[in-house]
Amino acid sequence: MKTIKVSLNSIDKVKVFVNAVSKYDSDFDLVSGRYVIDAKSIMGIFSLDLSKPIELMIHDDSVVEEVESVLQDFILE
Repeated sequence: MKTIKVSLNSIDKVKVFVNAVSKYDSDFDLVSGRYVIDAKSIMGIFSLDLSKPIELMIHDDSVVEEVESVLQDFILE
C-alpha cells in the first residue's frame, strides 16, 4: 500500500480523478482528517473538504507506478 497527497480543489478535477481511478480494479481510498471514503465515489469525494490536500491510499502495489503517472496533475510533491 502507498499513500500520496493529492489536490482535488475543483469540480472538473474531481470528475477527471474519479474517471481515472475507476479504470482500475484495485481499491483506492481518500483520507481527509478522520474521514475515509472510496476514491471511486464522486459523491463521497464531494463530502470532503476539498480546499485542503487529501491523502490517496493505493492498496494494490502492482499499480502504484502506473497510477502515479496517470494522476500526475493531482499529486502534490
